Amino acid sequence: MPSAPAFKTSPTQGLLAGPDVDLASIRPRSTPGFSGGKKKGKAKLAEGNAQLSDLQEKLFAESRFGSEISLLVVLQAMDTAGKGGIVRHVVGAVDPQGVKHYAFKAPTRAEKRHDFLWRVRKQLPGPGIIGVFDRSHYEDVLIQRVRGMAEPATIEERYGIIRDFEAGLTESGTRIIKVMLHISPEEQKERLTERLKRKDKHWKYNTGDLDERQLWDEYQVAYQIAIERTATPDAPWYVVPADRKWYARIAVQQLIIDALQDMQLSWPRADFDVAAEKARLANS
Repeated sequence: MPSAPAFKTSPTQGLLAGPDVDLASIRPRSTPGFSGGKKKGKAKLAEGNAQLSDLQEKLFAESRFGSEISLLVVLQAMDTAGKGGIVRHVVGAVDPQGVKHYAFKAPTRAEKRHDFLWRVRKQLPGPGIIGVFDRSHYEDVLIQRVRGMAEPATIEERYGIIRDFEAGLTESGTRIIKVMLHISPEEQKERLTERLKRKDKHWKYNTGDLDERQLWDEYQVAYQIAIERTATPDAPWYVVPADRKWYARIAVQQLIIDALQDMQLSWPRADFDVAAEKARLANS
């Protein structure tokens, strides 16, 4: 396998989406900051897995000695954009005891009796944990906006509630990375076609995906507005081109690595006399 080139510009800088984001100008098949192709991308993923695993273990170890910091990765995207692949190939490379993954579906009858953040709060990562949301509280300003399931004034109010909610999380020690996997309608059609062609992919196919596909433009507007309203320095959005699965995976991997490195993690110091324990072990 060829050696993996480094990102010329890290996704943390190159894919950052602020209030002035223009989704229409971002090409879903592009590979910003990375000059290699698929083979080098796979090599990059393999190299990054070892680094990510080491950082995750440090995060987990620190929590056993009193640290309260954690990381929350929010994955949002149109259907087939590759959220599951990110979970398997990126997050799946670390020790599962240090990960909390949750896939949000349509709210249950019981969940609807509470405010829209109630079920989200229950799934937040604890100290030392990397939390991954496969869809999230943003469904309440995306699908509900597109489908007219809530009044416009209610949707607008939720943007502010989300900003306050995320600000509270960061103040309590949770780093937040919000990722939109940006896929093109052409690529989505190819992936849906593959699911229909292969028996081993039929279980992934949802007839409702085509209904949502008819509202593609409306969803792009909803994502644009959501990012504009909720992108903050402490809870940033990143738009990751996702037509090339290999690129999306190494980009999200690097976002997580950068966030963990920025936490300045270290191995906890022993709270016992190491030399004395070595001597006891030798004499045992």
